[in-house]
Amino acid sequence: MPKKIFTFHKSNFRKLCRELAGRDAHLAAIIAEHGYPPMWVRPATFQSVILFILEQQVSLAAAYAAFNKLREKIGYVTPAKILALTDEEMRACYFTRQKMGYARELAKAIQSRKLRLAKLATLQDEGVREIMIQLKGIGHWTIDVYLMHSLQRTDLFPLGDIALVNSLKEVKQLPKETPKEKLLELAEPWRPYRTIAAMILWHAYIKKRNIKLQG
Repeated sequence: MPKKIFTFHKSNFRKLCRELAGRDAHLAAIIAEHGYPPMWVRPATFQSVILFILEQQVSLAAAYAAFNKLREKIGYVTPAKILALTDEEMRACYFTRQKMGYARELAKAIQSRKLRLAKLATLQDEGVREIMIQLKGIGHWTIDVYLMHSLQRTDLFPLGDIALVNSLKEVKQLPKETPKEKLLELAEPWRPYRTIAAMILWHAYIKKRNIKLQG
């Protein structure tokens, strides 16, 4: 019998937040001070993966500046439209040379059906990872956030995310040099809802810095 795939959605998200708050006083304090986190989700589409690529190793503001420029240029983002752009046009949308290559590789994989996003939704997390990791420019952080925000899986904790790591250290009052193994150990009691714990920690990070997010 296939293993059940667990997802969060509007009808269970706050319930899962409350469950975690009952397990962890630090998470409870975040919700008490700032309210529930938004349910950050994006459609499971090519356009969303392009945005995740743009978000790699840059600020959210820089990623959205590039993404908005791209949408001004081509409208809804499709593989065919990405492949029709010249290097110069992509540079004008703030794509680095590396990210141009990643976006085009992704577009070719979708067009050739090497990657079928609809099929990913039917796979366990590790099955999604095995397929996506084969694509150039798609690393574990990008896969983690796709699983979290687009496939709405409940148990991801992307230690490649600087904001998440910094928020966890701040909330738990940990030294800056705390190793990743220790951070994973601290997240262990939040299973199988580490995605929701991550969203609560992101919420704390954003509120503390008064960061304005675009949708």
